[in-house]
Amino acid sequence: MKKNILWRLSLIGITVVLAVIFFLPNTPAFRYMPDWWKKNMPNKGIVLGLDLQGGLHLVFEVEGDKAIGITAERYGFQLKGLLEKNKLPADVKVSGLDITISPPSHDIRKVVEENYPNLAVVETGSKLVYRVSDTEARRIKDTSADQALETIRNRIDQFGVSEPTIHRQGENEIVVQLPGVKDPKRAIDLIGKTAQLEFKLVDDEAKVAAELPRSIIPGEEESVLQQFAGKISTDDEILFEKRVNKETGAVRKIPILLKKQASLTGDLLSDAKVSLDSRYSEPYVSISFNDAGAKLFEEVTGANVKKRLAIILDGTVYSAPVIQERIAGGNAQITGSFSMDEAKDLSIVLRAGALPAPLKILQNVTVGPSLGRDSIEAGQLAGIIGTIAVILFMIFYYRLSGFIADFALLLNILLLLGAMASLNATLTLPGIAGIILAIGMAVDSNVLMFERMRDELRAGKTPRAAVDSGYHKAFWTIFDSHVTTLITAAVLFQFGTGPIKGFAVTLSLGVAINLFTALIGTKSIFDIINSKRELKNLSI
Repeated sequence: MKKNILWRLSLIGITVVLAVIFFLPNTPAFRYMPDWWKKNMPNKGIVLGLDLQGGLHLVFEVEGDKAIGITAERYGFQLKGLLEKNKLPADVKVSGLDITISPPSHDIRKVVEENYPNLAVVETGSKLVYRVSDTEARRIKDTSADQALETIRNRIDQFGVSEPTIHRQGENEIVVQLPGVKDPKRAIDLIGKTAQLEFKLVDDEAKVAAELPRSIIPGEEESVLQQFAGKISTDDEILFEKRVNKETGAVRKIPILLKKQASLTGDLLSDAKVSLDSRYSEPYVSISFNDAGAKLFEEVTGANVKKRLAIILDGTVYSAPVIQERIAGGNAQITGSFSMDEAKDLSIVLRAGALPAPLKILQNVTVGPSLGRDSIEAGQLAGIIGTIAVILFMIFYYRLSGFIADFALLLNILLLLGAMASLNATLTLPGIAGIILAIGMAVDSNVLMFERMRDELRAGKTPRAAVDSGYHKAFWTIFDSHVTTLITAAVLFQFGTGPIKGFAVTLSLGVAINLFTALIGTKSIFDIINSKRELKNLSI
């Protein structure tokens, strides 16, 4: 009997110590702990959610039609090469969602429809017009939303936001909640950057290239494009390089004539990291290609020595250096007037991959921490009042046994906070509601057992026998009720989002810990009392 009590008390003692250790980072006492202790702490305690510590709430729309347009443009380039390979001369143009081929012929139509069954012909006659089929368009939209969700999650994970909430909403919307973000603009820029990285050859040999203005001021881009719209080849395009005067901060744009087809794209990258220029101590982004990308990069540079190769991100030229020799090894640099934060963010988006389509901000709400402080104070007040009310009721109704149940209640709260801290769980307003609910549930099991004990005492059993019989007979009733609650909490966690998951976490932890404190905690105290002397009466 004594050995049985000893191991239960040891188990309670160990769990209490662990709970205190894990919860220490959330207490004022943590600031007085030595540095070696803080560095070796297993976690950071309970993390406050967006509604408690403030932060950023964003809703993005994935522009699925533009994802289809990007696919159509890729198909257009591929079709042009395919028709040239089959010696079928034709002019292939992509405009929005339409791929136009002229002049039309039976052979061209046969080649296109055999190799691209996902394209549907929408016009015949003097030209062939193809468009991505409805089935394929729906698949692209759905896939682009899933890819955007994963890309955003990867970017935020590398950005270092604690406990972000990222989930899909409806058909093409993504909800992002970033608790504790100090620089909302930087976070939005990081998430929303499409990050389409391309390497394109500069067409300096074209006559139009010499006619382009040497530089323009920001805002004049559209007039330059209109001025040269009818002069450039269909294989070329004009993009702009941004240059900043380091002394005055003045911004200029340099128009550059480029080959429209990319020689290399960012999907072949294996790594991107920030480095410092040894001469000027300026940050730049060093990129590395995978094996296929390194081989292609070597071929492109080897075939175009003394020509310029532009590095383009989201339609903006970052640099256009001259290729001096064949570059093996698959390494390159993206330079520009970067700050350290800009270089870090650029490396993050390149590592995480490009978005399949642009994002449109539908909702941008910055939640202030003052709301969180009010919520925490209100939750604390509600918890204290609820705890005191339950404690007083149990003492009034069950007398000494009520004190024992109150011990289980306080132990339950301590272990619940420690368990949440050990899991780095996010505490939200619904989570606080779950803790308050757990306070009420913490004595439910004891009420069931105490009523059983009363029945056994009325039947004439001794206090020790009544306690043992009460716990034994109430066990399965308590177990079944807790299991059904856990099932409900699991469903809430699986299908709920954000705050609902926070409620499910605190509810499930509270239920599980309640089983431990009721069946082991209070039973141990009754056994200790009965082991010292034989009770004639039980205060219940």
